[in-house]
Amino acid sequence: MTDSTATPPDPIAAKLTFARGRDYWTTQAAPEIGLRALRFADGPHGLRVQDDENPDHLGLERSAPATCFPPAVTLASSWDAALIEEVGAALGREARAAGVDVVLGPGLNLKRSPLCGRNFEYYSEDPMLSGLLAGASARGIQSVGVGACLKHFAANSQEGDRNRISADIDERSLRELYLRNFQLALEASGAWSIMTSYNRINGLHASQDPWLLTQVLREEWGFDGLVISDWGGVYDPVAALKAGMDLRMPGGALDDRLIAAHARGEIAEGDLDRVIANTTRLAERTRPRDTDVPPDVEAHHALVRRAAAESSVLLKNDGVLPLDPARYPKVAILGELARTPRIQGSGSSRVHPRRVVAPLDVLRERLAQSGAQVAFAPAYGLQNGPADAALITEALQVARDADIVLLFSGLTDAAEAEGSDRTHIDLPDQQLTLLAALADCDTPLVVSLANGAVVRSTQWRDTAQAIVEFWLSGQAHGETVADVLLGDVPPAGRLAQTIPRRLQDTPAFLDFPGEHRHVRHSEGLHIGYRWYDARDLAVDYPFGHGLSYTSFDYEELEIDVRASDDDIAFVARLTLRNSGARAGSEVVQLYASDPSTAYQTPPRELRGWQKVHLEAGESCAVSIPVKRAHLGHWHSGLKRWVFAGGPMTLHVGASSRDLRLTCETELHGEALPVVLTPWSLFGEWMQHPVMGPRIEALFASRGGVKGRAGDLLSDPAGRNTVYINPLAMLAQFPGVPLDQSDLETLCAEAAALA
Repeated sequence: MTDSTATPPDPIAAKLTFARGRDYWTTQAAPEIGLRALRFADGPHGLRVQDDENPDHLGLERSAPATCFPPAVTLASSWDAALIEEVGAALGREARAAGVDVVLGPGLNLKRSPLCGRNFEYYSEDPMLSGLLAGASARGIQSVGVGACLKHFAANSQEGDRNRISADIDERSLRELYLRNFQLALEASGAWSIMTSYNRINGLHASQDPWLLTQVLREEWGFDGLVISDWGGVYDPVAALKAGMDLRMPGGALDDRLIAAHARGEIAEGDLDRVIANTTRLAERTRPRDTDVPPDVEAHHALVRRAAAESSVLLKNDGVLPLDPARYPKVAILGELARTPRIQGSGSSRVHPRRVVAPLDVLRERLAQSGAQVAFAPAYGLQNGPADAALITEALQVARDADIVLLFSGLTDAAEAEGSDRTHIDLPDQQLTLLAALADCDTPLVVSLANGAVVRSTQWRDTAQAIVEFWLSGQAHGETVADVLLGDVPPAGRLAQTIPRRLQDTPAFLDFPGEHRHVRHSEGLHIGYRWYDARDLAVDYPFGHGLSYTSFDYEELEIDVRASDDDIAFVARLTLRNSGARAGSEVVQLYASDPSTAYQTPPRELRGWQKVHLEAGESCAVSIPVKRAHLGHWHSGLKRWVFAGGPMTLHVGASSRDLRLTCETELHGEALPVVLTPWSLFGEWMQHPVMGPRIEALFASRGGVKGRAGDLLSDPAGRNTVYINPLAMLAQFPGVPLDQSDLETLCAEAAALA
């Protein structure tokens, strides 16, 4: 018998449950409306799937074995969107096989400071490179029916105090840098979800900012996916829901606050319907397909090996690489990192790799096959502390007995990790002590670096004959290192971030990590290479730098300017020739300099690139199309993107400071409306083609400007003294025939013209 007195279920309370997770990794299910539970997993560079008994979001508990792909810091150096999309698809296939609907990645926050402890999860200091490469990763993940989740939205450039810090950023810098990368990634991928950051932006937490989550993300950018909080990143569930937050993870006991808020009329049922609609859309997009293919883990391992090699950056080479065992028959391998490699960062992205290949094992085998002798010494430990004199002595003896030294150096897990920031950009002290000792050794030295954030080489690079930056290469690290050092594949990466000479030279040095829960982005638009170029600072290695085992010549730059109504503003065309004796890859980079005085702009900005592989002696035509939308600037007065066109200097080269070809061109743009207000300068009013004559006629009809102001206006030498005053201020001076009514009339006329 049915109990007619039973209280019917509260439909609002039922809907509210969809605004939070069911448990640590899944959403609520609603079979009655055909909505299944969705499962999330960490994994920007490999799945971190945990059982439901010991979940965590910090990478502390063990997860199921998965392929450990190279993280974003590494893949960014490939400058290869197609390769990154391929890696994303492989990651998506492993997610699909594990029953994961959404991979929590890629991360694409900008590298404002090299001190950020999570830089290994992010791509670049440049918003265009970061956004387009992250978009490729998301596109690959979603190509197999698994959702990507762009994170952390937005302006999350440090780990210190990340839950409370306010990133205080001016409007234009926020738009052109810290939001631009997300906008480009969304345009390139149509990502199905996005994760908010822990931090505040200009005082308001990102998770409860309606301007960010609704006005910008949905209304301006057209995002139709699910907005997810970072784990524990909702501080006011009512404000977050109203602002545009869909899913609070992992959940928690905050429903009572939402129910009470609804009873007070603070939450509209439409907000809850939005949550359900967006969740349902994501569930439909990630529904299993008949075409799903099980992952091929061996093929994925081979992909890790290839992707890491494509991302390896040859920083320096004085002719010792590729290593020839006939020339160097006795090889010393130094460094504990050769035996115990570091292949990934620490924190929520940490993967339990299916295998780990150490460089020492592979090089021993490969060199022995060539008849070379290999000796090894650990040289240093992986824990913090002073150098071990006995280890140094042993390493020096091994080095002196060899024909060449391969030193494996880099950062340890203790040096960089999620949740904390670095305090310097040097190698660990033990390794610096070793390098100083090796300076007195005559044996040629090759340094192989493994690190997730930049390390400067100022103190020791003259000691080394070659330096290769492998970053964090993933589970095939040892094979990748051997492939590159022995010349089986060329180093094909280019720096996606500048390596500075000193921490004191970096853009955020005076404003990192902030104080009193605020961090001022006082450098504005000038982060990364923009800063170093604007200040003409010497760096260890510039943005875009990377050598090859061959050489390339750039020839015959031509610019094809398109019509003003074309989405493409211009196409840069040139010929690239491999002028060396070996095959190799070059990243042809296009930078634009805008001489317009209407905007403060960096000396050069990356506007396009193309990666090209050429055999020895081969040439090819290179075309780099540049979209008009990628040339614009944010106009704080008009509150939109604008591109005025006009003269522009275009540079093509091998790095931001190795510019091989330059040309001047004239680009079509829009005629910008002039926004005049009472606080516009009198000179700005007078320069307006309509309002200037209008004011002159008004003054003339009233007998002209009298008194001191009139004297100054009639004197060409003193006229500027009047022109630099706002019109509203000028109207207060004796002898100026303007009143408040005139100001209102003039502003209304100017607004109608705009």
